Amino acid sequence: MSVFDYKEELKKIPHKPGVYQYFDKNNELIYVGKAKDLRNRVGSYFINEHQLNSKTRVLVRKINRIAFTIVDTEIDAWLLENNLIKKHKPRYNVMLKDDKTYPWIVIKNEHFPRVFWTRKYIRDGSRYYGPYASVGMMHIILDMIRELFPLRTCNLNLSPENIARGKYKICLEYQIGNCKGPCEGYQSEEDYDQNLADIKNILNGKITVVTNRLKMQINDAVTSLDFEAAHKVKTKLEKLSNYQSRSTVVSSSITNVDVFNIASEDNYAFVNYLKVAHGVVIQTQTLEMKKRLDESEEELLTLAIPEFRERFKSTSKEIIVPFDIHIEGDTALKFTVPKAGEKKNLLELSRKNVAYFKKERMLQYEKLNPEVKTERILKQMQKDLRLNVLPRHIECFDNSNIQGSFPVSAVVVFKDAKPAKKDYRHFNVKTVVGPNDFATMEEAVFRRYRRLLDEDQQLPQLIVIDGGKGQLGAAVKSLKLLGIANKVTIIGIAKRLEEIYYPGDQYPLYLDKKSETLKIIQHLRDEAHRFGITFHRNQRSRKTFVSELERIPGIGKTSVEKLLKTFKSAKRVKGASDDELNKVLNAKQIKALREYFV
Repeated sequence: MSVFDYKEELKKIPHKPGVYQYFDKNNELIYVGKAKDLRNRVGSYFINEHQLNSKTRVLVRKINRIAFTIVDTEIDAWLLENNLIKKHKPRYNVMLKDDKTYPWIVIKNEHFPRVFWTRKYIRDGSRYYGPYASVGMMHIILDMIRELFPLRTCNLNLSPENIARGKYKICLEYQIGNCKGPCEGYQSEEDYDQNLADIKNILNGKITVVTNRLKMQINDAVTSLDFEAAHKVKTKLEKLSNYQSRSTVVSSSITNVDVFNIASEDNYAFVNYLKVAHGVVIQTQTLEMKKRLDESEEELLTLAIPEFRERFKSTSKEIIVPFDIHIEGDTALKFTVPKAGEKKNLLELSRKNVAYFKKERMLQYEKLNPEVKTERILKQMQKDLRLNVLPRHIECFDNSNIQGSFPVSAVVVFKDAKPAKKDYRHFNVKTVVGPNDFATMEEAVFRRYRRLLDEDQQLPQLIVIDGGKGQLGAAVKSLKLLGIANKVTIIGIAKRLEEIYYPGDQYPLYLDKKSETLKIIQHLRDEAHRFGITFHRNQRSRKTFVSELERIPGIGKTSVEKLLKTFKSAKRVKGASDDELNKVLNAKQIKALREYFV
């Protein structure tokens, strides 16, 4: 409960759209939010406090004062909220994790304008294009422009008066063909401006306008039999077409839209933005957002959209989004959730970009924080296997025998998705005669969990049985006898198609072959098989060794056990010297042993 009387505060708040601000006891702004109905939204924090997540409950307990601003429409509230968050950076608001200054391509406001890149946005009448999230892409565009169009790079004041007075002389750039020499009047401003018009079209995404004009120039040159000029223009067209093929992703009928998509994780969200003009993606960027109060994807996206649009100076009237954004108001802004067609393709492109960005960022984060990866894997397993709790403790059983000989069973233990080898156990089967895999599984499972219960140890959250319905049924039978069938989840995995079986369900579950959940289960099964086979081989070797030594006249069971303890194997017994054997056997026994192994 807050330290102030929220009921009295609520009476002062109207049922109108606006922005609310929460302040703590030190009068520090700690949270900013928007609402279509201010009173209802603010009241929900206090009236339904028990339904809030832990972070939001902490926020509510710190509220000492509420301020609000009424606006005409929800779209106004949306913009005001964004501005207040950026200005004050309240502790409990989502923050956009990006403090970079991105570059622009500028066409300078001057005679014979220069075209160059800059990180400073100066309001001097120059035309700015960008900002570019990818510096590499910006340089590709700028280099292509310089290859296609000869432009001056000097910073001289090329006013008509200075040129007429002959104040400047041409430089090396003119000699090598990168500039047409406007400083000495070799190029008119009209001709220079024609190049600038093409450059503006390219930067605005209107590449088809430029390519059509170049095609006309080629035709005119060929008609005039000026094949050298035709070849030069054709080279420009090929370069521009090559750039266009890498940029155009939709029909040119989509003239000016913004595209957004979002992917979220526990404490982070990632928003991708595509700016599309005339069928070309001319800007793209993905930002990371750190959640503060378990915000929904809709809330996060409504915060990110105005930030991106302001940053990229977007004037698009249509915004393509993956789900409905509820922002009402008298505005020309239109939100579109496409179901098919080119706009759907754009949304899918944005989804792929944000998914890739999220994957790469989370991989980096998980390398620095391995526990984060563990939590993610366990949560994915919980979701894939339909578990009620995280499977922090998993056990897997496997049987080993050769035609019923030396039957053994093994159980391996994984904790936090990793092998806990000190907890591995194996069982010599006691109650089963002959090759009976089901009965062997039943005995092993019963003995394992009978002991855990007797020793008051924690049961696993998940039990994996290496086998299909038969082995699974045998294991479930033991769990029922112990009265714990409803306390743990048990599944079986069949080798042939990697089917996952649940007790009482005739239809198996098929996991994606590349899923981390299936990989963990396969790792469990392989570990159980390896551990069981190793134990089985050791048992078989030991028992074969014992039975062989017991055939030697004069060497009884006690002597065999001493030999086994001392030499470990029949091979070592055969190779031992008389002095070594004399420590275990008497002279008569040594003689009998030598004669047996001759």
